[in-house]
Amino acid sequence: MKVAHNTEIKKSKTSPEILMMGYICIKDVETLPEKVDILDRFGLLDSDIASICNCAVQSIRDARQKLKKRSRRE
Repeated sequence: MKVAHNTEIKKSKTSPEILMMGYICIKDVETLPEKVDILDRFGLLDSDIASICNCAVQSIRDARQKLKKRSRRE
């Protein structure tokens, strides 16, 4: 039985140098929302940020929501 898959593996178009720079910038940061806040400044895709942080793409989106809630309180 064959299963047709319409999903494609998307390769990041972000240069390895930018990804490495992002990793270096967050290596001492503890929380995911703080990491996402820093990496957003590079204009990276969610998938690139997830790769750098070693987590799921949805975790990146959740971290952004936490940042929005935090900024509303202040």
